[in-house]
Amino acid sequence: MTALWDTNGGEIIKALVAERRTAGALASGLALTLVIVVDEKRVREAEDAATVAAAAHPCRVLIVVRHSIEGEVRLDAEVLVGGRLGPTEAVIMRMYGRLALHAESVVLPLLAPDAPVVTWWHGVPPEEIATDALGVLASRRVTDCSLAPEPLVALGQRAADFVAGDTDLTWTRATLWRSLLASAMDGLDRTAQSATVTAETGNPTAAMLCGWLTNRLQIQASLVESSGPGITEVVINTTSEDGDEYVVKVERTGGGDATLTRGDAIPRILPLPRESLGDLLAEELRRMDTDPVYAEALSTITGVAIDEQARDSRVLVWRDPALASK
Repeated sequence: MTALWDTNGGEIIKALVAERRTAGALASGLALTLVIVVDEKRVREAEDAATVAAAAHPCRVLIVVRHSIEGEVRLDAEVLVGGRLGPTEAVIMRMYGRLALHAESVVLPLLAPDAPVVTWWHGVPPEEIATDALGVLASRRVTDCSLAPEPLVALGQRAADFVAGDTDLTWTRATLWRSLLASAMDGLDRTAQSATVTAETGNPTAAMLCGWLTNRLQIQASLVESSGPGITEVVINTTSEDGDEYVVKVERTGGGDATLTRGDAIPRILPLPRESLGDLLAEELRRMDTDPVYAEALSTITGVAIDEQARDSRVLVWRDPALASK
């Protein structure tokens, strides 16, 4: 690991080249560049998640920690190749003063050549991604509305600001639930009539799951409050052609398991673990194209129309906080 204090972009590049030369083959075969925008208090969480994700998807990790724009301009950096973040290349940059508003000037020369860029905000999602150059330069943009003060309101903002390539970890957390429910409904010669998702109050993943059920099954899915944690139960009411009612229920039992009940059949125990942040991030790095199912679920639950064809790219909108406050 090389630590650089009060440095500049050129010195970071030199240090990265030197570290790669020392590591040799360890630094080859990069599939993408992962740019992480994070507050100082969440840097360790972001590092742990990036370590897990990079093990599945070899990438160059660029962690940007923006400090106050007031005061002296300074850039501190750590350069690691095969260090504490595992067998990957990583640069942790702490930016102070006005440099924090122009992080892309340091990040751009560090991007892995001929590789897609994914930007992940591990913190409160930006109101408009187009005002952040680190989001505009990325082909995939990952937010997490669960970290917003009002997660359900943040989902609405994500829908209003949506552009092809956007996604949110609240949607990723619903993947295992969606897989179980799709498997439970597969092969049933019945028609879904309604569905309920039981979860703790204000859970954005439960809301996204409701949007998905409503959109996929063409029914009305509703939220029911529970003490949690997270989503505790999903019930789908179905009927056959002759009117027989049939209930499909998935209930989380704790310990990483769930109970699947279909009608009068004997309940089955199935795995339903709570995935770590690194596993969620790794899942999102598997695809570099847009996720239309996410867009449909987001539009359904927020009521905001999303036209992916009309908005398939972003153009940077520069807003200076110092000028905005006057």
